[in-house]
Amino acid sequence: MNKLLSLIFIFVIAGTSAYAQDYYAYVAAESEDELSLVRYNAATGEGTVERTIPVGIIPVENDGPHGINISPDGKYIFVSIAHGNPYGYLQKFDAETGELLGQTELGLFPASMEVSEATGFLYIVNFNLHGDMVPSTVSVVDPDLMEVIAEIPTGVMPHGSRISADGTKQYHVSMMTDELIEINTYNMSVGRRLNLVAESDKMDHSAMGHDMKKDEHDDHDKGDDKKDGQMDHMMMMNPIVKPTWADPHPSEPFVYVAGNGSNEILEIDTNTWKVTRRLEAGKAPYNLEVTHDGKLLVVSYKGEAKSGIWDLETGKEVARIDNSRKITHGVAISSDNKFAFMSVEGIGGEPGSVDIVDLEKKELVSVVETGKQAGGIIFWKMDS
Repeated sequence: MNKLLSLIFIFVIAGTSAYAQDYYAYVAAESEDELSLVRYNAATGEGTVERTIPVGIIPVENDGPHGINISPDGKYIFVSIAHGNPYGYLQKFDAETGELLGQTELGLFPASMEVSEATGFLYIVNFNLHGDMVPSTVSVVDPDLMEVIAEIPTGVMPHGSRISADGTKQYHVSMMTDELIEINTYNMSVGRRLNLVAESDKMDHSAMGHDMKKDEHDDHDKGDDKKDGQMDHMMMMNPIVKPTWADPHPSEPFVYVAGNGSNEILEIDTNTWKVTRRLEAGKAPYNLEVTHDGKLLVVSYKGEAKSGIWDLETGKEVARIDNSRKITHGVAISSDNKFAFMSVEGIGGEPGSVDIVDLEKKELVSVVETGKQAGGIIFWKMDS
C-alpha cells in the first residue's frame, strides 16, 4: 500500500512539474517613472511585484518610460524615456540588480525597440508623439557603448517594432501613413514599404479627395525611398488602418500588424510583400505577439479592455478575455508559450496592472497591481 501511495505521489508531482516554476516580466509605469519586476508562481497561482526601479532624467518631472526590452542574453534592460526636454532618452539597467548602467539621447518620444542578434545593435523608433506630422527616424544604438551610431529616416509616427528571428530585418509601422516598413539591419536603411490600406478603402478615400497621387502610390508599393515613400499631406492626417504594432512570425515568412484604426489584424507575406489575410478583430487592437512556437497570436484590444487569442493556422479567434481594468496595452509571452503577460494602463488615478493569462486554459489567472499607466512590457526569464 505504501509503495502504491509513493507511486501516486511521484505521478502527481511529475504531472504538475511543468507549472512548478516562477515566471518574471518587467513592466514600465509611464505615469509613475518606474519599472516593476513582476513574478508569477505557476504552482500557487500568485503574482507579486518583486521590486521597483526608478527611471527618468528629471526628478521633478514625469519623464514617462514607454518602451522596454531585454538584451538577448537576458543581462540588461533597455527603457525608452519618452518625455524628454525636448528629446527622449534610452536607459540601460542591470536586469538582476536594477542598477543604472548608462543612457543616451534619442529623438522625439522614443518608443519600442529590440536588439538584433545578427548585428548586436539596438534599433528604436522615435514616435514623435507631440511633434509636427513629418517623417521621423529609427535610432541605431550600440548597446555596449550606449552611443547612437545611425539615424534611419522612416515614416510619420513610427511605432510598434520587432526584429526577425535571424536578426537581419527590423519591422515597424508608420501610424499616420498606414505603412509597414522593413529595415535592413546590416546596411541600416529602409528596404521596403507596404501600404496597408485595402483596395476598397483606397477607392473610398480617393472619392473623398484624400488618395495618393498615382506616381507616389507606384513608388510607394515598389519600396522606392527617393520621395520618402510618403502619402500626400491629407492622407497623412487621415489614416485608415492606423497601424500600431508589428511582429514577425518566428519561423514562417509572415509579419502580423495591429490595425488600431480599422479593427483588424493583418498578415503580410514577406516573400510576396502583400497582405494575405485581414482578420476582423476586437475594438482598437494595439499590441500583439506571436507565441515562440508560431501557433498563437495574442492581441491587446485597447478600445474594449480585452485580450484576444488567435489560432494562426485557422485564422480564428479562440478566446476573448476580459482584462482587470480599462485600456489594455502591451503583450509579452513566456518563453515556454504557457502564459501571456498583459499590461493594463487603467484610467485617472488608478494603478496599472499586469494581467496574467494562461494560454492553455485560455483564462485570466492572476492580476498584479503596478504603478500608474502600465505600458511597455517584456518577458524576462523562468526559474524552476
